[in-house]
Amino acid sequence: PYVIVCNHQASLDLMGMVEVIPDRCVPIAKKEIMYMGTVGWACWLSGIIFIDRHKREDAINVISHTARIMRRENVR
Repeated sequence: PYVIVCNHQASLDLMGMVEVIPDRCVPIAKKEIMYMGTVGWACWLSGIIFIDRHKREDAINVISHTARIMRRENVR
């Protein structure tokens, strides 16, 4: 398993990053993107993991849970 960290400048950059990231790689995005209409629906349907950056503990829990699943199932 591995993690790729990308610092994108706009919410729509996420759509372009889909073309360059490896298969079976799931991006983590800020929760606000989920409420951006069609872009939010597309991100949600594609399996993006959303974190709430304003609630630090919740964000840490989501990322920790994802890391545990990655290790347990040995997936990327």
